[in-house]
Amino acid sequence: MATFANTANPTPYTQFDSEPSFQSDADAVATLFRNKVGDPVLSIEMTNKQIWACFEESALEYSSIINTYHAKSTLGSILGSPTGSLTSGSTNVGPHAQQNRYPQQTLEFLKRMSSPYGQEAGVGGSRTIFSGSINTTASVQDYNLDEMLSSSATGAYGSRWDGSQLVIREIMHYDPTAAFRFFDSTTAINYLNNEFNFESFTPETVFYVLPIYEDILRGMQLDLSQRVRRSNYSYEVINNKLRLFPEPTKDGKLWVRYQKRPDPFDEDVNTGQLEGVSNLSNVPYGVIKYGNLNSIARQWIREFCIALCTEALGRIRSKFQTIPIPGNELTLDGDTLVTQGIEKQQGLKDKLTELLDSMTYDQISERDARTAENINKQLRFIPFPSPIIVG
Repeated sequence: MATFANTANPTPYTQFDSEPSFQSDADAVATLFRNKVGDPVLSIEMTNKQIWACFEESALEYSSIINTYHAKSTLGSILGSPTGSLTSGSTNVGPHAQQNRYPQQTLEFLKRMSSPYGQEAGVGGSRTIFSGSINTTASVQDYNLDEMLSSSATGAYGSRWDGSQLVIREIMHYDPTAAFRFFDSTTAINYLNNEFNFESFTPETVFYVLPIYEDILRGMQLDLSQRVRRSNYSYEVINNKLRLFPEPTKDGKLWVRYQKRPDPFDEDVNTGQLEGVSNLSNVPYGVIKYGNLNSIARQWIREFCIALCTEALGRIRSKFQTIPIPGNELTLDGDTLVTQGIEKQQGLKDKLTELLDSMTYDQISERDARTAENINKQLRFIPFPSPIIVG
């Protein structure tokens, strides 16, 4: 009988044909299945190539399930990362090369999700904010910012600027905040007290150590107070049409902070993430080599192969319900074999997915946390050693 190694094109996809461990197991599982269904007492209606095809399908099925659950645990950390090798012509075509690696957890997904909120709040983000200026004219209150900033935007964005509406972030139309008012209303007195060494004899000196955020909040409060309560300057922007208050009395220049309307498929800085991993279909997890699988994985593959072969043999036998023999008819068990094979496959899949559900990274974290909590409870019952009294 021909063996796997000396048979030309033994499997449809040739994914594992060159691996010695797969070759030997393929021959063994073919012998096992034949013995289970009556060979050599009664020849079966399947060739070795058909059995080996089922064996290859089983290994591919196992690899797909494992990679799916691996991606389920790591997708948040690998989104945007390179998709790996895309070399065609190999036995592992498409994004692959990372299937047997343990990726480090990152916060890139959370940073990317929170970046737009920081952008709107003016405290971060991934979109560049540019500054440009417009010329104001005496007695003219209304200005079209899209038209007046178009040359500035072209210089800032180059060919990426398509003339679409700009997002105006700030108009520099207000009195500057007086820097010496930042600390408190008695800053000048404190300066004098320190200069003349009176700080120990006057109640005006403050010796409190305040948190940094207190200074930041005070600065924001004074800046807003200066703009609202003390400044006569204001403006309104509706559909990028600017109206200045009060009406300018002379020609001048006004600075504006702006950015291009965000495009989800365009980056101000090329990070490579747009062309990186975006979903399950391009996660760089290729077919796992059969030689890298342990005994647990190989046993599942063998059992799944037997189930596939059982179904295939049943479908072959179902084409002929009965076979005439001298003086009688022989009824074949095709339908029974099909049912048994399908049920066995589903049972193996359910068992594997149930196991993998309990082994995702979040489930492992929860289980370890419960273990640590239980250990801590047990340690409470350990008596403390007697104190050593030195007299």
